[in-house]
Amino acid sequence: MAATETIIEAGGRDLRVTSGDRVIFPATGRTPAITKLDVVRYYLAVEDGIMRALRDRPTTLERWPKGVHPGMVLSTREKGGGDAFFQKRIPKGAPDYVETARIRFPSGRSADEICPTEIAVVGWAAQMGTITFHPWPVRRGDVDHPDELRLDLDPQPGTDFADAVRVAGVARELLEELGYVGFPKTSGGRGIHIYVRIEPRWTFTDVRHAAIAFGRELERRLPGEVTTKWWKEERGARIFVDYNQNARDRTIASAYSIRPKPGAPVSAPVTWEELEEVAPEDFTVATMPARFAEVGDRHAAIDDVAHSLEPLLELYRADPEGDMPYPPDYPKMPGEPKRVQPSRDRDRRR
Repeated sequence: MAATETIIEAGGRDLRVTSGDRVIFPATGRTPAITKLDVVRYYLAVEDGIMRALRDRPTTLERWPKGVHPGMVLSTREKGGGDAFFQKRIPKGAPDYVETARIRFPSGRSADEICPTEIAVVGWAAQMGTITFHPWPVRRGDVDHPDELRLDLDPQPGTDFADAVRVAGVARELLEELGYVGFPKTSGGRGIHIYVRIEPRWTFTDVRHAAIAFGRELERRLPGEVTTKWWKEERGARIFVDYNQNARDRTIASAYSIRPKPGAPVSAPVTWEELEEVAPEDFTVATMPARFAEVGDRHAAIDDVAHSLEPLLELYRADPEGDMPYPPDYPKMPGEPKRVQPSRDRDRRR
């Protein structure tokens, strides 16, 4: 056995970790250095939580095989090559216990994405340099009907986590009025995500419309503090409700996922009461295992109830504003308004 190879137990399987001493996150003033072996062990320590977030979901892997160091770049559609990348198709040489689900992109193309069914799959992905897991809001038994509404409260320049917390409080009130149970988590940055389990009988388009309706209602309740404007030039210093996170092939970092930022922060499930007391930097690879051992998974009850989307779809249908723009890489969608940045819209400037 090579000196840098470690075998650890992962759900009854032997998981081989190579170059486990490689530093993935350098030490900071308040956090220790995190190695690849630390990352793997972290995910095993939060097994119940990460599996509740990923089980049976097609999942895109965000891989940083060289670590998260200053100057490293994540490859994107626009920027091309980089030190890190998104893996949407199962890598060659994956163990036979790694299962997949076939998903279809807006372009009509398809792919076989990994679909975690056991903790060894998560551990293997971490051994392959995966930092963040991006699950689809569907289960592999029905990949065209989401079972999750995702509300992404994204602070824009001039706002911060405290502003997102204030908006989340009003979002909680709205959810309760709708008869929904929402489960909040930190994004791992300044934002807040709220998940609502729904019956898997609506399309991605329907769920996206529901998110638009929810965001617009928050705008009405918090004028000047919330926006659903897609174009950044129109958002201002407000909390953006990113409704397009519910479009097909758009994903959010899962609960318990590590984010590629200094200090190895994680996306942490919290109670509504905790949300007003915590800071995003409280939750890291170094601190989350002890918290998890003490309080368990704050999203443990998320699968207990699945809600109907009808209350939100009724709000959407009653709103004369109609649909909103999709991301730029999508084909033109039915009912979508003109997808042109306002400052470049010649008709609007006339």
